[in-house]
Amino acid sequence: MLGYEKEILDIIRSNNSPRVICDQLQNYHANDMAAILPKLEKKERLTLYRVMRIEDLAEIMEYADEDADIYLEEMDPKKASNVLEKMEPATAADILKNSDSQYKKAWLEMMDPEIQDAIRMLAAYEEDTIASRMRTNYIAIKRNLSIKEAMRSLIDQASENDNISVIYILDEEGIFYGAADLKDLIIAREGTKLEDIVETNYPYVYDDEKIEDCLEKIKDYSEESIPVLSEDNHIVGVITSQDVVEVVDDEMGEDYAKLGGLSAEEDLKEPILLSVKKRLPWLVLLMFMGMGVSTVVGLFETVVQKLTLIMAFQSMILDMSGNVGTQSLAVTIRVLMDKNLTVREKLHLIGKEMSVGFANGLILCIVSFVVIGLYIMAARHMPVMTAFAISACIGLSLLLAMLISSFVGTAVPIFFNQIGVDPAVASGPLITTLTDLVGVVTYYGLSWVMLVNILHM
Repeated sequence: MLGYEKEILDIIRSNNSPRVICDQLQNYHANDMAAILPKLEKKERLTLYRVMRIEDLAEIMEYADEDADIYLEEMDPKKASNVLEKMEPATAADILKNSDSQYKKAWLEMMDPEIQDAIRMLAAYEEDTIASRMRTNYIAIKRNLSIKEAMRSLIDQASENDNISVIYILDEEGIFYGAADLKDLIIAREGTKLEDIVETNYPYVYDDEKIEDCLEKIKDYSEESIPVLSEDNHIVGVITSQDVVEVVDDEMGEDYAKLGGLSAEEDLKEPILLSVKKRLPWLVLLMFMGMGVSTVVGLFETVVQKLTLIMAFQSMILDMSGNVGTQSLAVTIRVLMDKNLTVREKLHLIGKEMSVGFANGLILCIVSFVVIGLYIMAARHMPVMTAFAISACIGLSLLLAMLISSFVGTAVPIFFNQIGVDPAVASGPLITTLTDLVGVVTYYGLSWVMLVNILHM
């Protein structure tokens, strides 16, 4: 994109005629054009709006993201309305829904009534329903048509709808019946019945289904588009493969934000106060939990006084238990995207993660026993028995902390999921604080039992 930036700017800033500028800009992708808009002065953007065709401006605005309404405000209201009218209705609905512009009502009212209805319908859906991401751009034909009539209907609709690879078939009452592939329709012989090439078990979703509930279903079928049905089984739109990619990206972004202890995603342009508001609640909670961890450390003050050396290895225990807990959390949240998991499968997941934690812990236990024992002997000049007694305590603490942390990192999100709370809320900072508590209790507790009470060190 950066390679085209200067070329596009030079074309817009040239003294060529409007037609020449328009023709030259046709060689560039709409996404590249949208990226240039913030770099232009308002006067230069007005020139661009005048020379570009409405269809091209509509495509550029679709890539302008949250700034689209700002650029639309710079246009004549009628032109802005025409641009929105040429956009994908779902995208236009998103722009109008999220816009604070004083003109958005006027833009909508100047549109064709049919497009107005489509945009209002899309804007009415809740953000977390699959219908909020659907398109109204699709081909639908009746099942009682002949192949020749079906082709004629396809050609008539193709001028207004470019998603033609999958053709949706309706019964006599307009209810979804199945789907046919464009290729099958093209190569069908004259005498072939339309029903013979219809796939009646084609996947579909309902408009009021939650995005997270039907995401796995959509991904599993790997179709180019899937119909979205109303409660009475009429098609109200379609979800395309591109929409699925965007939905998955948004869902992952939200989960990633929650894993970081945020209430929602942030972006570069977000005001500082809003970012503070998103982060502060978790930080306050974690501060009080951290005070709990510090209190637990204080309970083992006598152990620390007698064996100050063990303080040097505390961070290693806490870091490893935190890493294991976070790894288990990430795996668990990914698995829990499948809403059809049985209790047995969830228990199996806990067992598997604990087995992995135990295996890794055992290996690190043996390594730390040898390496730390030799280090204490060489660096601290302690007797062999004392050095390896301390390293054995550290190794066993590491093993127990990693085993318990793998359980915590798996069981906590499963518990959240079971009670109907988003498992991603069991975020990284929360799990890290819990595993810190596990590490502290395990390490100092074992040191108190082994080193102080049993070995009387």
